[in-house]
Amino acid sequence: MSDRAVLPVLLRGWDDAWGRLDARLAGLTDAEYLWEPVPSSWTVRPGEGGWTADRADPDPDPAPVTTIAWRIWHLGSDCLASYLSRSPAGRPLAVTGAQWHGDAATALVDLRTAAGAFRDATVALGEDGLWQPLGPTWGPYAEDTWADLVVHAFDELAHHGAEIALLRDLFRAQTASR
Repeated sequence: MSDRAVLPVLLRGWDDAWGRLDARLAGLTDAEYLWEPVPSSWTVRPGEGGWTADRADPDPDPAPVTTIAWRIWHLGSDCLASYLSRSPAGRPLAVTGAQWHGDAATALVDLRTAAGAFRDATVALGEDGLWQPLGPTWGPYAEDTWADLVVHAFDELAHHGAEIALLRDLFRAQTASR
């Protein structure tokens, strides 16, 4: 086994994926954010007390097509902020559960807050902390390490970031063809 530190490698991957996504989010409009590419897409919708993300338990199979709004909620709140809620760092967002935002600008502020807080918490763990078990609050994942969670979060960021970029491309192509 190598004596090479893994934290800098994980952070470089995270920074690359986050940089690509953040750049692709520049100029996101509310129309793009809420655009439903197919009927019955999962999105965030106005309801009593604010906006909420569509979801079901268990997840339907096949999974529904989701909007940019839903994917940003999933990344920022359902994944990154939720992961931190079980850590010493604590949840960095005021919204919880399916609560989310009906406009792109507010959603991007919270996504950036969650992404920055997750990266900061990863750095704070340090090389040794990465290899500690997640612990009993994680249920079936209790024996997994923080390194496992960081890799999972990185995967969520990379693949949902690519999906968001594709949805923006499709929205732009659809709008240009009208």
